[in-house]
Amino acid sequence: MKKILTYLLIISVFITSCELDETPYSALFTDNYYSNAAEAETAINAAYSTLIDLYNGGGGWMAPELCSDQMYPRNVVARGTYTLFTYEPEYAAQTSFNRQFESPIQLWQTAYRGIERANIIIEKIPAVRMDSIRRNEMLGEGYFLRAYFHWTLTKSFGDVIVKTKVSQTEADAYNASSPKAEVYKQIYADLNAAVPLLKSYVATSHTRGRPSKEVAIALLAKVALYNEDYATALSKANEVITSGKYQLIPEYKDIFDVTKKNGAARQEILWAVESEANSNPPRGPVFAYLMGPPGIPKLEYGAAVTGSVFVYYSFWQSFNRTDKRRALLDTTYRAANGTFVRQSAITPITPFGVYLKKYIDPNSNNGNYGNLLPILRMADIRLIAAEAEARLNGATATAYQNINLVRTRAGLPNLTTGLSKDAFISAVLQERSWELFGEMDRWYDLSRTNTFIDAVKKATNNVFPDRSGVQPKHRYFPIPRLELNANSKLQQNPDWR
Repeated sequence: MKKILTYLLIISVFITSCELDETPYSALFTDNYYSNAAEAETAINAAYSTLIDLYNGGGGWMAPELCSDQMYPRNVVARGTYTLFTYEPEYAAQTSFNRQFESPIQLWQTAYRGIERANIIIEKIPAVRMDSIRRNEMLGEGYFLRAYFHWTLTKSFGDVIVKTKVSQTEADAYNASSPKAEVYKQIYADLNAAVPLLKSYVATSHTRGRPSKEVAIALLAKVALYNEDYATALSKANEVITSGKYQLIPEYKDIFDVTKKNGAARQEILWAVESEANSNPPRGPVFAYLMGPPGIPKLEYGAAVTGSVFVYYSFWQSFNRTDKRRALLDTTYRAANGTFVRQSAITPITPFGVYLKKYIDPNSNNGNYGNLLPILRMADIRLIAAEAEARLNGATATAYQNINLVRTRAGLPNLTTGLSKDAFISAVLQERSWELFGEMDRWYDLSRTNTFIDAVKKATNNVFPDRSGVQPKHRYFPIPRLELNANSKLQQNPDWR
């Protein structure tokens, strides 16, 4: 009984804390704990809580956004580290939220914590005495989460450790990196294992945050695109499209309307990081309060905004004035008296700052917002299909159809026909930039296509007038020195040696 209570305490810490212990826990605890459905559900919830940790600081959200050509931070307390590419392998564990602006170590540590929890599910759930249908579904969720965290790591760090077993001892946690090809092989295997175990559905209040069969197929499509396996990317994207489970909803802004997150938004969003601002305790990432006019209470942006992250004015200008997506960027805020005030009137950071409005929540609970953070949605799947089709077969009518559905929803004319293969692919990547801004995709689109250097150097302003420090080695983050020192089998990524 003492062992069970000890593990319950560990699980409680996993769920509620942002500062989580990474100690590998042995079968001394897990073998005695998993005996019924309630205990299994507690464990799967702990695995899902890692997603909140991943997107709750410098890793999952800030690293890709602030490295790109779309968003930049207020340059205080070393928050320009990503933007100026001044991070180094020597970065240490960051504990405070402000310090998490400085390095991607949180991304590495949190993703491996998620993998460890997924491994526990995969190893222990099959023996639990419970409903077999739910048990199989939970096993599928474990495979899915393990795949997602491995993908997060390899697209961020390149060659990484593939971990498929629970750590029984501290030594079990230390392994050598595998080449990217081997990492992707494991991701494919896990997603292919997940698909037949997961149910087919559109998320409801009872299933939100959990992957359906279509979500696993969609993730496989995106993973394959990054792996330059365009045949698989196209096949799986089309499988999601023809399932009929999800669609492009008519109004772009409704995807991000916090009042519609359990209605219209669910028709397009396949999978998202879920937030509940008014739960006890509040649940979800807290990055949304970084964007908006500082010190302005209870207005459209939220109850506690800090004016810490902005969109480049040049990106805002790149939109066609008729593009409906542009409405979720703004250079003004609405004051309490109903008038509109330019951000430069209260934020002397730059006269050209632009606010991101995708994640505003007028009824936020201080810094806790109730928005969804989309990870996979149908516009993304359509653009994956367009890009994969073009890379395989050129700018076909099918490729045009997929991109034009996205453009039509945005209020734009169809893309000009007759484009070359390369020109069409460039158009798709630009469309992804306009469609998915603020959704953690742009940096990875730039890095996977190795086009990040030119894009970064062009994205400057009076806060960051020179970003020439970006180098080819920055395509991937360096493995933290802390991890290298602890694990003698682990080697630094080649470009950082």
